[in-house]
Amino acid sequence: MNRGLLTVLSGPSGVGKGTMYSRLLQRMPGLKVSVSATTRKPRSGEIDGVHYYFMNREDFIRRRDEGAFLEWAETVGNFYGTPKAPVTDTLDAGGDVLLEIDVKGARQIKAEYPDCVTIFVLPPSDAELERRLKGRGTESDEQIKARLALARSEIATSGEFDYRVVNDDIDVAVDKVMDIINSVKGARKC
Repeated sequence: MNRGLLTVLSGPSGVGKGTMYSRLLQRMPGLKVSVSATTRKPRSGEIDGVHYYFMNREDFIRRRDEGAFLEWAETVGNFYGTPKAPVTDTLDAGGDVLLEIDVKGARQIKAEYPDCVTIFVLPPSDAELERRLKGRGTESDEQIKARLALARSEIATSGEFDYRVVNDDIDVAVDKVMDIINSVKGARKC
């Protein structure tokens, strides 16, 4: 049995990764999800175990120290991580996994799994990214400034990724990511 394909969707906060991730899962039902863990508070409508595993800092740190995460990072005061076992079990069984993670996490994944496919999602402009972050209405002006500063530094490293996709039009961006995944999968079968 062939090992599954691990695809990493990354980019700065507010670029639309979550929306793209949801649409990719709808349009590519063979992709398996990986629910990340975080210490941040749930946003309106988010469900524990569906959108994230929400946990306190102490529990996250204990699990991290036990090696239970494939990758982890601290971003703007909160921890995020990908539980290892569900991902490796799915890949070993031949299933394809799509991860939506930050840039630090993507680097950790690429170091551990060099054959994964990394895709960096870019905003159409800095102004549009700021508009999207403010439009969420979930963070203070200070937090938005911190996210924008982080976004600029992350965008500067986007050349480290296998592919870059601008999310100017969500449907076009999703189509591009689907084309990348299908192309890589096709090439690996040859």
